[in-house]
Amino acid sequence: MKLADVKATAFAMPLTSPSYPRGPYRFVDREYMIISYLTDPDTLRAVVPEPLTFSEPLVKYEFIRMPNSTGFGNYTESGQVIPVTYQGKPGGYVHSMYLDDDAPIAGGREIWGFPKKLAQPSLTAAKDVLLGTLDYGPVRVATGTMGFKHKELDAKKVKAAMQEANYLLKVIPHVDCTPRICELVRYHLEDITVRGAWTWPAALELFEHALAPVARLPVRQVVGGVHILADLTLGLGEVVHDYLA
Repeated sequence: MKLADVKATAFAMPLTSPSYPRGPYRFVDREYMIISYLTDPDTLRAVVPEPLTFSEPLVKYEFIRMPNSTGFGNYTESGQVIPVTYQGKPGGYVHSMYLDDDAPIAGGREIWGFPKKLAQPSLTAAKDVLLGTLDYGPVRVATGTMGFKHKELDAKKVKAAMQEANYLLKVIPHVDCTPRICELVRYHLEDITVRGAWTWPAALELFEHALAPVARLPVRQVVGGVHILADLTLGLGEVVHDYLA
């Protein structure tokens, strides 16, 4: 393969058989259970990178089913998003994510900088309860529950919230393990169709684990839960701050 061919064809690894196609990526029938809770403000302050800021110690714990996505297939993820502000505008900082599929782990980390690790999340309807779990190997790390479709939400307000910016800390090492890339990345969800949204009181338990430390942002008080069904496009990102510049 000639130099020009490498430059023309390379966009992901492995070079001759990339783990995912070029984006952006479309998701159909994406299902969320999001449980919001208050945590320890000093602990939260220690993990939110400047120039992002937050006004209250709030965390959104998410369980997400993605049964139909272009390029990434059928998978589930779970993790924590922290409501933040950047240059006076609200958004969400993605603090942790755990998935059960290699392609979105590779694509998420390499393209945007999603903090993705391999684990076993699930989101199911267990009779009258929406049940989310996260296992890391044989160990239970998180369990979330809420009543199934008890109170409908305004789809327009839910869509407006989903259109807010999202932020990631993208870190890619150099061959000597110093940082080659260290950037704050912003992305948006696009072309959103909310098929349904509901709320009801929720419960969340987080358990200590050395390599899946979701419990380091401890649950002080559960604020509420949201259940969303939507179609959407995961838009490509932009760099808003370069920590190495």
